[in-house]
Amino acid sequence: MPESVHELPPSGSMKHAQAETELVLFTIVKDLLSKHNVHPKSIGILVSNCSLFCPTPSITSMIINKFGFRSNIKSVNLSGMGCSAGLLSISLAKDLLRVHKNSLALVLSMEAVAPNGYRGNAKSKLIANALFRMGGAAILLSNRKQDKGMAKYKLQHLVRTHLGSNDRAYQSVYQEPDENEIVGVSLSRELLKVAASALRINITKLGPLVLPYSEQLCYGWSMIFKKIWAVENKGIYVPNFKKAFEHFCIHAGGKSVIDAIEESLKLQKEDGEASRMALYRFGNTSSSSVWYELCYLEAKGRVKKGHRVWQIAFGSGFKCNSAVWKCLSDVDPNVRNAWSDRIHLYPVEIPVFDS
Repeated sequence: MPESVHELPPSGSMKHAQAETELVLFTIVKDLLSKHNVHPKSIGILVSNCSLFCPTPSITSMIINKFGFRSNIKSVNLSGMGCSAGLLSISLAKDLLRVHKNSLALVLSMEAVAPNGYRGNAKSKLIANALFRMGGAAILLSNRKQDKGMAKYKLQHLVRTHLGSNDRAYQSVYQEPDENEIVGVSLSRELLKVAASALRINITKLGPLVLPYSEQLCYGWSMIFKKIWAVENKGIYVPNFKKAFEHFCIHAGGKSVIDAIEESLKLQKEDGEASRMALYRFGNTSSSSVWYELCYLEAKGRVKKGHRVWQIAFGSGFKCNSAVWKCLSDVDPNVRNAWSDRIHLYPVEIPVFDS
């Protein structure tokens, strides 16, 4: 948590929000550029996302000013896109790289905690106070031939789903004032059902791109069987996504979210380990959570050449986005990342309390 949150009373001023943003983004950008020996002026595209903090000048301008990026950089600042904005930023960077050849794109994902804590008494808005924590991620993308040998992953697919036309989905994560005019983000009781519906639509588009034909045939046959014969109590076949992916990074939106996705996809507890550990240690870091989870898998030495990683992110609107990455070389677990200092202590047994 940022220092301002520990003050009594907690401060949500713009000054503290700016300080938090600078602390997170300046640190991760400096680390990334030095780690890969990249000069700031070689960056041609800059995309940032922060849902609830949108200052003027923008966050991208803040980064350009701090690090001295070149004057003709293509910069975009995304706001209001929720926890799925990290993969939306990747999607935008991918599209820009298609147009601008021989370029480097820097994607920054974070959420500002300081100005967005809820200080009222509405239960639906208090949940966010317990879930969200400070964090961020910097991702470097390239379409340059000379970078192929040093790249860790190749983006294979990115599928986006938006249910904003449905009122129930649109209002499931909603920022609004309570009866005392105190602003907070409300999480509705319908959230898990909405997320499950969005995921179903998303994997309907993703499935044909990644699943082997045997799994697609089983799914197609179950759909036909149910429609033609209308057999009661006969559920639709759930494809075995472990035949398409070796690793799963499920958005750490909360224990119930991870449980629901595991159940929907018929996954084992170990498939959601990275998500549970990221939630346990870092909390819900919003759009950057799927990157903390990928770092966990890397630090554990589990990601090998040829492995495919499925990142699943959910966000207000309501959105469900999927990104599929293919590992291009064995990832060295000894390379420093967010987990390096105590990866040997994980996984931990998480206590379960009766509700």
